[in-house]
Amino acid sequence: MSTAFAAFVAGSLTYERFTFVDVGCSGGIDPAWRIFGDRLRAIAFDASVDECDRLTAAEDHPGIKYMAGFVGMPLDHPFHAQVSGKPRFVRNALPRTSAGRMAELQNERLKSASLEEKLHHNAWGMTKLADPNKVVVVPTVLRDLGWADVDLLKIDIDGPDFEVLHSFDGQFDSLGLLSARLEVNLNGGSGDWEHTFHNTDRFMRARGFELFALDVRNYSISALPAPFAITSPAQSITGRPYQAEAFYARDPVGPDWRDFGAAMGPEKIAKLAAIFSIWNQPDSAAEILIAMREKLQRVFDVDIGLELLTGQAQPGTASALPYKAYITAFEAGAPQFYPAPWIPPVHPTILKRLKAAYRGLVEPDSVSGSN
Repeated sequence: MSTAFAAFVAGSLTYERFTFVDVGCSGGIDPAWRIFGDRLRAIAFDASVDECDRLTAAEDHPGIKYMAGFVGMPLDHPFHAQVSGKPRFVRNALPRTSAGRMAELQNERLKSASLEEKLHHNAWGMTKLADPNKVVVVPTVLRDLGWADVDLLKIDIDGPDFEVLHSFDGQFDSLGLLSARLEVNLNGGSGDWEHTFHNTDRFMRARGFELFALDVRNYSISALPAPFAITSPAQSITGRPYQAEAFYARDPVGPDWRDFGAAMGPEKIAKLAAIFSIWNQPDSAAEILIAMREKLQRVFDVDIGLELLTGQAQPGTASALPYKAYITAFEAGAPQFYPAPWIPPVHPTILKRLKAAYRGLVEPDSVSGSN
């Protein structure tokens, strides 16, 4: 994933900050957002006091803060009454998966491990934790900080994610929220209070956000474990879809949201294009640049931006096409836009006969002599 376009946008900002809220920051914030440099401000939350202390000690950016606490929602929030007493996970398949079994084995080994190793394996439950009875309400923290403008919200806390999302209800517009990266569950029941993808999707769409990407994680069943896709025991190469990262954002050039887009300032729009690029959606970023060229031209050279996004759309290409040539190639049906034709494998016996026939044509004497 290229950050060249985002860096170009970040260097063009004159009055806007890029504000990021990370709920569930174990391991630190995604380094891609640091591309905004001194224009970045972020606050990150985690239940582990040890992890927040470690991150704070290692942090050299004055605009990034860490806060330990169990994040939730106000006790008088209507959704709190709706979800209270309900099971957090319905039809949870995790204990049946290879990742669940490996976690059991790993947790047993980690009981005697060092703090550093526990944090490395995200075993936050084995570290010093914040007081679970003192719920941290993120919108209240933002209000206390005086942060009235947020560009990106990330929630990934393996539990009350949907409750935390509800704590922002009614404040997305006043906060100017552009985007959200949310962990969602692809297992569960049909209750409208459950932390599932279908509930999260309905919630976000009703509040003016569109789904731009869905990164699905498959978990194999422990009866026949599949190789893991990453180094920690989580998603596997094959298996049933269990969780996903859902990427939501405003769609200011979509037919239903053009009035919303027209009301956005040029630097705010530029930040949204940068978010799309970091999410590896250069096409969506380019759509904004083309549709809002006149407004964005006040922030940066749109043609340079398009060239950077076009390069991002051609990863691993030795000689990337410039934007206009890239569009021309697409409209001409260039081969690089289509998968290579499938050639069926040749059976070894047939291949052997073909080779013998070929030798008979080019070297008839040698073939007859061999007989």
